[in-house]
Amino acid sequence: MKAAADSYDQMGRSSVSISHPYAKVLRSGIYDQEHSSYHHLRGCPIRMRTAPTPPLQVLPSPPFTMAAATISTIITLPNLPKVIHIRADDPGAQYHPLFSLPDADVVLRSLQGTLYRVHSFTLRMTSGFFETMFSLPQPKTHRPRRDNLDTTKTEAYPDALDVYENDFPLERLLRLISGLPVPRWETMDEIERVLSLAEKWDTPGPIASIRSALNSHRFLHDHPLRCYALATHFGWKQEAKLASTHTLTLNLYDSAHSSIIDRLSSKDLLLLLNLHRRRRDMFRELLNSPERFAAGNSSPYHCNRCGVTELDNHTWRVFKSAMFVEMERRPLGDTLGLTVGEAAGWPEAIACWEAQCTKEGCGGLNYDRIATLRQIRACISLLPLTIED
Repeated sequence: MKAAADSYDQMGRSSVSISHPYAKVLRSGIYDQEHSSYHHLRGCPIRMRTAPTPPLQVLPSPPFTMAAATISTIITLPNLPKVIHIRADDPGAQYHPLFSLPDADVVLRSLQGTLYRVHSFTLRMTSGFFETMFSLPQPKTHRPRRDNLDTTKTEAYPDALDVYENDFPLERLLRLISGLPVPRWETMDEIERVLSLAEKWDTPGPIASIRSALNSHRFLHDHPLRCYALATHFGWKQEAKLASTHTLTLNLYDSAHSSIIDRLSSKDLLLLLNLHRRRRDMFRELLNSPERFAAGNSSPYHCNRCGVTELDNHTWRVFKSAMFVEMERRPLGDTLGLTVGEAAGWPEAIACWEAQCTKEGCGGLNYDRIATLRQIRACISLLPLTIED
């Protein structure tokens, strides 16, 4: 592998080109401005520091250009959270209790300075990122290893590899790839953080394992839009359909959901908007059907009791408008067509059920309340429930 000379673009960012016939695209790298060099440990283009240096700062590479056997990566150095650097052979190094086996040949270091010993075979078999990294040529690193206070001998000892991730996602992902028990997922934030790292490291096994968590009723009920965003991002069609059904309790035009909607692609957002719109429009057509609601939609329609007076359907039309607005706010429609609940106490609903024939001495009700509510529920049951394929 040949490292090209450093160069800077018009915005002052360091640019480094790496050529290797079998290399895959590495998602990020760490560049040492002070020494202007990369250090390759197990094929990973990451500078290993054995003496104190200013904290390095990293962001994922912008889109890079691919040419025949050359990978060009643009690496920037913006602000990075403070990193604690602890050498792997430091007597005071803090190893995670689950990842401290002395025969493991790779040491990963989190942002908090916690060290994780992992077998390179495990990383290579479960992560496309590490498989590529370990396939690159790599020099052997030797440094003094302290056995006790009086003697020091030199032998190969692994440097700690900074992964620039917090302890939680790093530990949870390492549990998944190592076959260790995984605690219960408590929040959507936990799932998103670990999925982000799993995708970055190209670990299909853990991603498939986390996928099942999106079917949890708890997450679908509390965070349907976030579940939909994750499912569509990873191309999980069944999970996306299930989550789209649960989004019917939401008003997508509410600004509270804008941050999540911004994460959706145009295609996935359009599918979701179409589902909500189709339910609303189909519900309007069914409510306006004379076959389903003859008393309210037929013209003329006479009083069922006296058979003389033509009904004034003004209260029914107002009630229908209120139901349209509710369907726009909550496309699931689970609040409509009920004898109890908030919608049952609407002024528009009460006025509709109390409307009577205006003929003196008749007083017949214009609409059968129970039969009409039952028909409204039947209309809602006919509406589409999921996004289209």
